[in-house]
Amino acid sequence: MGYLNPPPLETCYTRLQDKVIFITGASSGIGAAAAELFAREGAKVVAAARRTERVEDAMSKLRAEGLQAAAVACDVCNEVSVENAVRFASEHFGRLDGAFNCAGVSGARLPIHMAQVEEFDRVMQTNLRGVFLCLKHEAATMLQSGGGSIVNASSIAGMISAAGNSIYATSKWGLTALTRCAALDYARDGIRVNAIAPGPTRSEMFDAWKPSEEDREQLAEAFPMNYVAHPQDMARAALFLLSDESRWTTGAILPCEGGRSAV
Repeated sequence: MGYLNPPPLETCYTRLQDKVIFITGASSGIGAAAAELFAREGAKVVAAARRTERVEDAMSKLRAEGLQAAAVACDVCNEVSVENAVRFASEHFGRLDGAFNCAGVSGARLPIHMAQVEEFDRVMQTNLRGVFLCLKHEAATMLQSGGGSIVNASSIAGMISAAGNSIYATSKWGLTALTRCAALDYARDGIRVNAIAPGPTRSEMFDAWKPSEEDREQLAEAFPMNYVAHPQDMARAALFLLSDESRWTTGAILPCEGGRSAV
C-alpha cells in the first residue's frame, strides 16, 4: 500500500480562468487542496471555513504569488453565516460562477441500537443540512448572474453500505438525493449540480479515523487500487465538474474511490 502522489501544481492550466469559485471546508484536507488548485487554474477563489486564521494565512500565500484568493468565515450549520459568506464571494469578485461544498464531519461507527440521537443530529447538521443551506444561497446567487456549476463532496459511503456506518452513510446517501434533485431544479437555468464521492483520502478527519499506518494499510487493501489518495486527487475531480469540460454533465455522482464501487 502506498500514497498516490499528485502531479506537480506547476503543470496546471487555466480551466477555471476568471471564474469565481466559492469553497467551504477550505481550511484543511480536500477543501484546502481545492482552493490552491483552483487558484492555480486561474480561478478567483473565495475560501470559506470556521478556522478563519488558518484559511486567511493560506489565501495570503496564494496572493503573494499573484493569484486571486480571498478568505471568509463560514459555519455551514448557520444559515446567516452561509448567506453572508456567499454574498461576500459574489460581491468581492462581482459574481459567483462555481461552488465546491466540501465542509463535512465524520460520524461514530457503531450499530444503530447503540447510536445516540445527538450524534445523528450533529452529523446531519453539517453533512446534509449544511450542504442544503449552501445550495440554497449559491443557486439563488447564480440565478442572478446567469448560471454556474456546484459540486458537493459526498463519499464512497454514499454509494455502498457498511456495518456500523449508518449515521455517516445516511448523511451521504441523503446528499446523493439532494444533488440529483437540485440538478433537475436548475437544469433549465444553466446551473449544473454534481458531486464527487471520495474514497480513503489523507486529511485531518481521515488520520483521526485511522491513526496508525497499520490501520491505513488494512483499509487500503479493501480497495482495488490499494492506496490512500492525496486530497489533490479529489480536488482535480471537482475541478473537472466545475469547468466547462463537463458542461453536459449534471446530476452525476463521480466515484473517486479506487474502484471500490465496481466490486
